[in-house]
Amino acid sequence: MTADLDEFDVSVVLPIYNEQGHLATEIERITATLDASTYSYEIIVVDDGSDDGSADELDQAISGRDDVVLIRHSHNRGSGTARRTGTTAARGRVVVWTDVDMTYPNDEIPDLVDQLAGYDHVVGARRTEEGTLKFFRVPAKWFIRWLASYLTETKIADLNSGLRAFRRDVAMQYVHQLPAGFSCVTTLTMSFLANGYSVKYVPIDYFPRAGRSKFHWWRDTKRYLLQVVRMTLSYNPLKAFLPVGLFLLLVGIGKLIYDWIDKDFRLAANTLLILFAALQVIAVGLLADLIVRVTKPSSQLPPT
Repeated sequence: MTADLDEFDVSVVLPIYNEQGHLATEIERITATLDASTYSYEIIVVDDGSDDGSADELDQAISGRDDVVLIRHSHNRGSGTARRTGTTAARGRVVVWTDVDMTYPNDEIPDLVDQLAGYDHVVGARRTEEGTLKFFRVPAKWFIRWLASYLTETKIADLNSGLRAFRRDVAMQYVHQLPAGFSCVTTLTMSFLANGYSVKYVPIDYFPRAGRSKFHWWRDTKRYLLQVVRMTLSYNPLKAFLPVGLFLLLVGIGKLIYDWIDKDFRLAANTLLILFAALQVIAVGLLADLIVRVTKPSSQLPPT
């Protein structure tokens, strides 16, 4: 169901980079399921500099459709940039992010939007991991998800799922923080959680992808990890600095007691170094926390 107004119920953002061969099928699946729903919608396709013939396939797939908006980047700028471009251009009250590589159940998009009632953000939590190099990816993703859960003090079922629906007005407060790469989904999840917005996780099936994966396990996993730490330092730096500082302080006190007992109250130089390091880490953490609190916007949109 489409609308003649400038606003829609749902805007579906599709970042595309070299996905020739299944674009038309995926776009047709998404439009068919949204046509059968009660939602007015638009589909924003962002061609992120494809050079494999995807551009020609896109032109054929959306020819004559007034419910699909096509935006093209002159060169590949990354999945995060493509999603930022699409989200900024969206006119829907709700924005849906998904992929066109056949991995996500895009025929369940209306159900995902339904789940948004009473929440600010709904994430499709994958039941299985179907990516390449699962031996490396599964433990790495588990550790990063555990770290993000600790830092946000929230249990996170799936940190980097590519299928999600969220309030556009809330997301626009943080869309400028999205990095260029795959860690954009991690950034959006943590931005919502760190600022008190509600996030719901809905189990979904996950399928083997069509075409060639652009995910590089080492480079992109490193970026995910760094982005989690970066987001924590941006919103709650004491969660990172305070445990390290207290650990060093306990080690320093233990070493101090050992020196007093074993060296007749003479302090070793390394004991002083440990204690000074502990105080410095705690002091930096307190200073970072003060900066975050001072520079935090005085107002933000209320949560649902």
